[in-house]
Amino acid sequence: MPLKTNYLLGIFLSLVIFISNKAVFAINNPDLLPEDKTPVIDLAKTLSPTQKKSLEENINKLEIESGWKIKYLSQFESAPGIAIKDYWDLDETSLLIIADPRGGNLLNFSVGEAYFSFMPRLFWVELQTRFGNQYYVKEHGEDGAVLDAINSVKVCLERGGCQVVPGLPKEQYIWTLCTSILGGLVAGFSAAPRKEGQIISIGFLVLLSPLWGMLFGIFGLAPIITRTNDILPLLKNGLAFAAAGIAGYILSQTIFSRYEQPKKS
Repeated sequence: MPLKTNYLLGIFLSLVIFISNKAVFAINNPDLLPEDKTPVIDLAKTLSPTQKKSLEENINKLEIESGWKIKYLSQFESAPGIAIKDYWDLDETSLLIIADPRGGNLLNFSVGEAYFSFMPRLFWVELQTRFGNQYYVKEHGEDGAVLDAINSVKVCLERGGCQVVPGLPKEQYIWTLCTSILGGLVAGFSAAPRKEGQIISIGFLVLLSPLWGMLFGIFGLAPIITRTNDILPLLKNGLAFAAAGIAGYILSQTIFSRYEQPKKS
């Protein structure tokens, strides 16, 4: 739960920063820019030479085929600042990805207005918090965080847009599993018979359906359906919901049975 709390807090703080601030270029240092035009400027050395060459080829290919421009800049002690805008001719079809390990989050984005028609602002907040957070960078490395973020954007452009970032992180799946189990327990307790001869309490099950339906459907299944085509997480959560429902049903019968018959004096 602390991990999920930190995740949600990170999204909130990033949203505040993202809405109130665009990429700020406080300095102007064109001397750091190479003479030859390249879509990748790796001043902080976050990528290996092989990774850099492959990324350059993929980004150039994407721009030629679709018109979308993705540029990557990593910086540490020195930064080109505002000079990067003229160097890359950034416009509404441009996405500038900035990696700076000095901050709390590795990644920053300067998003062209044309992107928002295909990927809303919350998409970029989620993209930043998922791949730029310190835990992800520590586990996958700065290169992995950068390449995974860029790949997610490319996947969404190929799909014609995304409302959420593709893929299901481990911590997010654990959250969906927990809510599925909780929803099953609520459904099981509400379905327990309240009258003699009754097998299932339909009335209570329907009465509490908004609660267990929200826990299982909205929080347990929807994040999986919107982020991945993998069926296995859906099956796991479905089985967890059913098992928790049976457990809740049996447990509630045990509890209610204590109060069914008044004690005879």
